Amino acid sequence: MMKGFCTQVEDDGKSSFVPNQRRTIRDVAAVAGVSISTASNALNDTGRINAKTRERVRLVAKEIGFRPSAVARSLLSRRSHSIGILTNDTYGRLTLPLAAGVSEVLLDHGVSAFLCPTSNDPRLAQLYLEALLDKQVDGLIFTGTRLDLQPPEILADLPIPVVHAFSEGPPDRVSFVPDDEQGARLAVEHLQSRGYRRIVHVTGQSNYLAARRRADGFRTLVGSDAEVLFGDWTEEWGHEAVGLLFARPGPRAQAIFCGSDEIARGVIDALRDRGVDVPANMAVIGFDNWEVVARQTRPPLTTIDMELNILGRKAGEAILALTRGDHVRPGVFRLPCSLVSRASCGIRM
Repeated sequence: MMKGFCTQVEDDGKSSFVPNQRRTIRDVAAVAGVSISTASNALNDTGRINAKTRERVRLVAKEIGFRPSAVARSLLSRRSHSIGILTNDTYGRLTLPLAAGVSEVLLDHGVSAFLCPTSNDPRLAQLYLEALLDKQVDGLIFTGTRLDLQPPEILADLPIPVVHAFSEGPPDRVSFVPDDEQGARLAVEHLQSRGYRRIVHVTGQSNYLAARRRADGFRTLVGSDAEVLFGDWTEEWGHEAVGLLFARPGPRAQAIFCGSDEIARGVIDALRDRGVDVPANMAVIGFDNWEVVARQTRPPLTTIDMELNILGRKAGEAILALTRGDHVRPGVFRLPCSLVSRASCGIRM
């Protein structure tokens, strides 16, 4: 290992080193014992260089901490090594874990990302897009908050590749979305495996595609006439839904599958107000794995995770491939959800 390397300078014909200066291609060439052009070709995987020399140059570059200039790389490859992430998610609830997955992939390839939140403002979206194009980003990822809302029209006919994440784009593009129906089935299977049979689904607004898909997945296992209560995506609706269920005659539900973690927390609070212990008297399961909610709920909430980080990684891999000119099969790809088991679902004897 070449520890403590410093940049070489000339001083009366003698070599010395200056600490903490940026390493240059000249330093790499000097330490590796090759010409500057050979060092450049080795690092950029160009020219005719034997494998042993190429590997030695790359090892030297790594050991001395050489980082190629982004400008030089752009001029050489005619790429900016950056992509834009355009989102209408105001609070970052969906976008931040998704963008983290994108960044993990990009970082491994020396590509940076510009995150641009539009707050559903068409003018702001236009300004962000113009700024990204001015920066000559190599590609764009668009993320939404609802699968049933059409992406902004400004994304049509762009001169760069576009990938959709938590958004369903046109058929000729690549889109990655969570499989809401599979996630709902996972929740019901979890409850049924613990002996719960009378299960009610309390979810969000019926005009949301995600709510309808989760309801469809629920009915697949519970039955086409199974009860689904649509309402707001709020804790208040969770409270209200419990009131409706308790006001009805007949056997009560043994478990409640909620369409979001916020609804589930409202349901659990309302059950506690009525002296119903969760999970001893009734099980509750949520959807989202919004940890700031799920972990702080009492008891902690069993829930469905949409695996947004993995979704972001898939989007990052797709946009990297497209910016390299590789073929990526277009279409909507539904990625599986997972179950996070906590204390709100017991075992019914």
